[in-house]
Amino acid sequence: MSKSLKWGIIGCGHIAGKFAEDISLVEDNELYAVASRSQEKAQAFAHKYQVQKSYGDYDAICKDEKVDIIYLATPHNSHLKYGLKVLNQGKHLLCEKPMAVNSEQVSDLINASQKNGVFLMEALWSRFNPSIQTILRRINNGDIGAVKYINADFYFKKDFEPSHRLFDPALAGGALLDIGVYPLFLSYLILGLPKAILSNSRLHSNGIDLQTSVILQYESAQSILSFGIETKSDMLGCINGEKGSFQLHDRWHETQSYSHIQNDMREIYNLPTLGYGYTHEIMECYNCISNGKSQSEYWSHQDSLNLIGMCDTIRRQNGIKYPFEIL
Repeated sequence: MSKSLKWGIIGCGHIAGKFAEDISLVEDNELYAVASRSQEKAQAFAHKYQVQKSYGDYDAICKDEKVDIIYLATPHNSHLKYGLKVLNQGKHLLCEKPMAVNSEQVSDLINASQKNGVFLMEALWSRFNPSIQTILRRINNGDIGAVKYINADFYFKKDFEPSHRLFDPALAGGALLDIGVYPLFLSYLILGLPKAILSNSRLHSNGIDLQTSVILQYESAQSILSFGIETKSDMLGCINGEKGSFQLHDRWHETQSYSHIQNDMREIYNLPTLGYGYTHEIMECYNCISNGKSQSEYWSHQDSLNLIGMCDTIRRQNGIKYPFEIL
């Protein structure tokens, strides 16, 4: 690519702000435009992060000819609608996880990407975290032998607010799609698709899951995963093999270090992210687009389909449905 990649952001929330800061750290990438449903909010965001263009509607940013790629940071339930808008305007898209709320919607986004010949990736930033990249390589090299057991959780405490996106079923709220995708991703990354899923959720009266625990059964391994939004946890990711184990340190999905444990000896490796860590997925988007790729080999369209398929299964097992869909 002979010029810098010009980014647009749709949605001006907290994570979008961190993402904006990280773009400034990556060479040949520039945050050029932002959009919100409120022109005032878009202007405030643009002023804070020194962005050239601000829009009060999403159509305008999609039609801006200078925008190359858009980072979509709106609530889960809107990813399909706005993602299709971006892709059908011929823009590349980095879509915040989950890419959409179910397999059918994810397939629709992938089909639109292929039809329009543009790049599409789910913003599963943990896939590009330096510690996670390193332990995956070391596992594949046999450093801890065959993996037999993975244990990962993701909990944080949030007081109940009916209108908050986490607690609103109309916004696909609940623990599963917001944070449950992370432990599921870790197991999938290392062991692939399980042959069986056993799960149990504790639901709020409005139908969203407050807490879910999952056992993933593999041919010769198991993963035990748990996630929820009413309490905190240790936030460790543990991968245990026949010869040793790796431990991703708190908070494991954005970790700055990991341990290798073998023969009762622990060795710690510090691998800090650049910025908050969104930089690494930004680099991946740049590299893929520069090389004319429609998807990343590290987190492909099929990977996104497989991950949301696991979520679909967990939802069916626990009766988690959103009012805007029919499963």
